[in-house]
Amino acid sequence: MNRNELLLTAINAAIDAGKEILTVYSTDFQVENKADKSPLTEADKRAHAAIVNKLKSTNLPILSEEGKSIPYEERKAWNQFWMVDPLDGTKEFINKNGEFTVNIALIENQLSTMGVIYVPVTRELYFSDEKAYKINNITTAANTLADLITTANELPLKTERTDFVVVASRSHMSDETKTFIEEKETEHNSISLLSKGSSLKLCMVAENAADCYPRFAPTMEWDTAAGNAIINAAGGIVIDQTTQEKMKYNKENLLNNWFLAQLN
Repeated sequence: MNRNELLLTAINAAIDAGKEILTVYSTDFQVENKADKSPLTEADKRAHAAIVNKLKSTNLPILSEEGKSIPYEERKAWNQFWMVDPLDGTKEFINKNGEFTVNIALIENQLSTMGVIYVPVTRELYFSDEKAYKINNITTAANTLADLITTANELPLKTERTDFVVVASRSHMSDETKTFIEEKETEHNSISLLSKGSSLKLCMVAENAADCYPRFAPTMEWDTAAGNAIINAAGGIVIDQTTQEKMKYNKENLLNNWFLAQLN
């Protein structure tokens, strides 16, 4: 498959997963707890199955939050693979606030180079390879990438804002994040704080609805990989606060360091 075919396959996988998620969302679903005490629903499982079913045609390995654990000794040899979070924001899903996403990223040599984020409730689609795009209302699979792009807006969007906007986690506001926001308040005349769930925070930066997203609290690689690629393609950057370099993926420990995402 060429890159356009890979991206189209990932987009259609995300849309399929979104349909499965919404089928469960409208029911009185049950919630399980995984070994790490994080919640798991039937929607997570069904979205994972839909994505794997679609991506298998690419013949690339898949590392998914809901897939079986793959030893580092095996995956460290992967130069190109899919990193997937079938339902990012399970807590948001359970709370029924709509702020959950499907995340699919292509990782190449430890960098996230292609990203797809689908928001099932609002039907918004963010995607990127060399350029980043957003489509506002999509519910059905696309036949060609060219058709998709004709209905898309290239990111970042041109928006007029006078205040400096920080987007942060609704449920993970650390003391360090609060300090960062206070520092920005001294630098800028006017500052606004947006609170969003899941990878929507990265999307807000990519589309220029926010200037930055400080995440000084734990995340996993599959939480950020797709949004990272989309921000990069939109002309922004996601900086690992430990290494002060671009975020690396497929590490032995899949826990991210703290990071700062921003448009340049």
